Amino acid sequence: MNTRGCIHRKVYRAQVETMTYGQVLARFGRALSDPTRSRLLLALREAPGYPAELADLLGVSRQSLSNHLACLRGCGLVVAVPEGRRMRYELADPRLAHALADLLGVVVAVDPTVCRTADQGCC
Repeated sequence: MNTRGCIHRKVYRAQVETMTYGQVLARFGRALSDPTRSRLLLALREAPGYPAELADLLGVSRQSLSNHLACLRGCGLVVAVPEGRRMRYELADPRLAHALADLLGVVVAVDPTVCRTADQGCC
């Protein structure tokens, strides 16, 4: 309380950032560039999940999963929904499930003369 008897409250506002199509695709690409994040998005495409269960499903530590979830939240692809003392994670937009399904249906022809392995950094 201040001297006038008023209670000060912190007001939190979500910051909304307008991005170009290229920026949106770059964020999506960053999310998909890691195999664990890709598997996590595919798992959330099937159904919402809880961190401990998702970590077990993907075979990663809870700390690692937490870092990946933070990345996906930061990219705007995943949201955390409070359920009592637990958090449930789900895709931020149902259209992401359709986008992932569409991507899975794409046939990619890799040119081995340019990109022999994924470890070379080209893709």
